[in-house]
Amino acid sequence: MNKILGLASVGALMLLAACGTGGSSSSDEVNIGYFPNLDHAAAIVGMEKGYFEEEMTESDVDFVNFPNGNDFIDALSTGNIDMGYVGPGPAINYFLQGGDVVVIGAAANGATLIVSREDSGIHTLEDLDGHSFCTPGNGCTHNVQLEIMLEGIGLKSNRLGGTVEHQSRVAPANMVAMFEQGDIDAAAAPEPWGTLLVEEHNANVVVEWDEVFLGQELASVVIVTTNDFLENNPEAVEQALRAHKRAVDYTEENTEDTLKTINDSLYNLTQTRLPETVLENAWERMVVTTETHADALQYWATASYELNFIEDEPDLDGFVDTSILDRITEE
Repeated sequence: MNKILGLASVGALMLLAACGTGGSSSSDEVNIGYFPNLDHAAAIVGMEKGYFEEEMTESDVDFVNFPNGNDFIDALSTGNIDMGYVGPGPAINYFLQGGDVVVIGAAANGATLIVSREDSGIHTLEDLDGHSFCTPGNGCTHNVQLEIMLEGIGLKSNRLGGTVEHQSRVAPANMVAMFEQGDIDAAAAPEPWGTLLVEEHNANVVVEWDEVFLGQELASVVIVTTNDFLENNPEAVEQALRAHKRAVDYTEENTEDTLKTINDSLYNLTQTRLPETVLENAWERMVVTTETHADALQYWATASYELNFIEDEPDLDGFVDTSILDRITEE
């Protein structure tokens, strides 16, 4: 049985983000979390095409959608989900706080675009001096990527006593309204929301996705579970990863149907469709993949420490275990 569960109302789902021990509530039920975002394509395709249901023959698979990584991690820590797709930032922060979480694979790289409002006068990072930017969360993947680049040119956010104002916990759909109303000058946005601002609201591209800090190597989405669930349910984890691999392969070979599937899924949740050109252009700003760059995750964590998002120097030893997915991809 394959069910889709929502943790939020339809209205809340329009505020989608970029940026217990994990055991199942019953032995044959597996709850998988994801975001209804473009870089969660593998999760959405695997769900909609029935790959998880086909592979996980001994389990009832339920899908739970989340508006942001903090809510996802809360659900993982309380056992409301067993595994799922999330940005690396929340997962790393939880791990460094002593939380039970392990990365078992990747789902996408890239998908961060830094844009500014059309009439803001911001065309380069240097232009952000004295202006404001927003991100889905304080210390989220996109926030760290932008702030480490600002530090490289001698600028800091107001959080560090600098001249660039940061507004956090701004869901991507809200960024559109804030741009239109002039309430924010720039954004580090996950896809497809960054491209939506460019294509539909004439936003300026300040930094392209592949020029963002670790833009091509840093996973924008990782697959995580808990060590407890992995140790007690290795077969279910392997079956889920086989479904994930099938979904990634499908997205690589069937781009047009993949984008249609994602748009249909978003419509079912929000009653809103994104323009096809937005999805097509946003798709070019990310890479759906099974490859996890563990070194990039460490670099990102170190950058978080340097920016005072993390108190202690991070050590990600034990955070990544992709042995099962590596074996599957080598078959």
